Amino acid sequence: MRLDKFLKVSRLIKRRTVAKEISDQGRISVNGKQAKSSTTVKVGDELSIRFGQKLVTARVDALKESTKKEDAALMYTIIQEESLQPSE
Repeated sequence: MRLDKFLKVSRLIKRRTVAKEISDQGRISVNGKQAKSSTTVKVGDELSIRFGQKLVTARVDALKESTKKEDAALMYTIIQEESLQPSE
């Protein structure tokens, strides 16, 4: 499954266009490698997503073409969430 589609379906990012923009800006890495929106995501992959001053690391647990809002959180596990300090 494409990275931008996974982010939207799992609701880690609400809109696919936003997911595409963020990944194409180099703010997402898959298994430690910088990823583009077209990068293929598999079960077990580790995603690191930079949201402003926050870095979220999540593991892909399931891939589904579509899902209900209540079930979206079952597609991933948050491994770590950390605040990034602005550089002075």
